[in-house]
Amino acid sequence: MTTALPNDKLEAILSRHALAARELESASDSQRIVTLSRDVAELNPVVEAILNWRKATAELAETEALIADPATDAEMRDLAFLEKAELEAVETRLVHDIRIALLPKDAADSRSIILEVRAGTGGDEAALFAGDLFRMYQRYAELRGWKVEVSSASEGTMGGFKEIIAEIHGEGVYARLKHESGVHRVQRVPDTETQGRIHTSAATVAVLPLAEEVDVAINDADLRIDTMRAQGAGGQHVNKTDSAVRITHIPSGVVVLVQDERSQHKNKSRAMSILRARLFDIERQRLDSARAADRKAQLGSGDRSERIRTYNFPQGRVTDHRINLTLYKLDSVIEGGGLDELVQALITDHQAKLLAGEEA
Repeated sequence: MTTALPNDKLEAILSRHALAARELESASDSQRIVTLSRDVAELNPVVEAILNWRKATAELAETEALIADPATDAEMRDLAFLEKAELEAVETRLVHDIRIALLPKDAADSRSIILEVRAGTGGDEAALFAGDLFRMYQRYAELRGWKVEVSSASEGTMGGFKEIIAEIHGEGVYARLKHESGVHRVQRVPDTETQGRIHTSAATVAVLPLAEEVDVAINDADLRIDTMRAQGAGGQHVNKTDSAVRITHIPSGVVVLVQDERSQHKNKSRAMSILRARLFDIERQRLDSARAADRKAQLGSGDRSERIRTYNFPQGRVTDHRINLTLYKLDSVIEGGGLDELVQALITDHQAKLLAGEEA
């Protein structure tokens, strides 16, 4: 088992952790303290796993020596064989945990996100489904202690949303939700259906890591900024002030419209945040040949035939087609609480593929 792990990498991790921990004890700069605290916290689990693995390896060697010693009596040898099996199981688990920790990290994994949900094929039912999806992510975020802020929303005529964009803030949000991007399909009997027929509709989800100003250089000359009166729901405020903001990034053609806030300044700030995230995502995808070349490939067309996941209400099941996983707990998933089982399964599958690539 010991040959399965690169000792030089393990030593580098232990040294980096010890150095950061020592520096943290004497650091006085608040920003440096935050950086060091984050580094130590990120390294703590893998350091603990390395130390436990080394302890288990040493104990396993002692146990094997006891078994091999001719002076060991039969009863002690039987106990040693039992202990050996337990230690081998512990060592195997720790080796797996450490190898996962050593996999290349996506630099954006720790970031907050921009979540975009849009109704696809299916008219009013697609808008209702888009609303269901957004509420699912909203509840999931609340259960994990994340903060959700709606940036822009366009409501459907029968409820739900034609489009809704929100920021979700928290540690590691992108790492957990990045696999949600794509076309989601629903099969159910709409409330307006008198014959009991099952309708199929779709919505698209995009999960973009929130970008900082330093991540994306945006030239003011490349922007066209228009202000207008907000449309749709909004009470007495609607159409009284030009608070809505539309920003067009001329080189890329990306357009962002935000009208959720009463303040034009706040809407502009949110629009710039969304624009940075979209441009950041386009650049990440361009640089990563393993991913789609542009954002449209991630989202698909919203057509029923394209899908990453199907929510079948009559059968009470959710199927993720990428990993062939079906759960018969639709109510729990759509309420947010049961979503984590799908999220974790996708993360595990992604890690398994990365490990397979490392071994190839």
